[in-house]
Amino acid sequence: MVRSQFASLDEEDRLRLLRFMCSFAWADLSVSESERGLVNRLGVQLDLTADEREQVEEWLRIPPPPEDVDPTDIPAEHRQLFLDVALQTVGADGHLSDQELETLQLFEKLLPGG
Repeated sequence: MVRSQFASLDEEDRLRLLRFMCSFAWADLSVSESERGLVNRLGVQLDLTADEREQVEEWLRIPPPPEDVDPTDIPAEHRQLFLDVALQTVGADGHLSDQELETLQLFEKLLPGG
């Protein structure tokens, strides 16, 4: 991932991206070390504040509530970026479970313009 991919994200969209990323990490009901590492690396790239990092750590301990990860809330101009990050997240541990695949398919279907 290159920082320029994320340059157009404002604070709200940065946190939304990480919330979705954590949700995808939880899709198979556990967060692997490789998924955790990927989330943390993106947090560094996005230059999160201490409070934002703490929030992301909380999402890695306990998944974000479903109502907080509504794909229809993603701005259309960020659709591909969110999808790319979702794919990277579920693939981080080298295994794509049925739950992860189903979650990805539903996510893509519900994205604006999907």
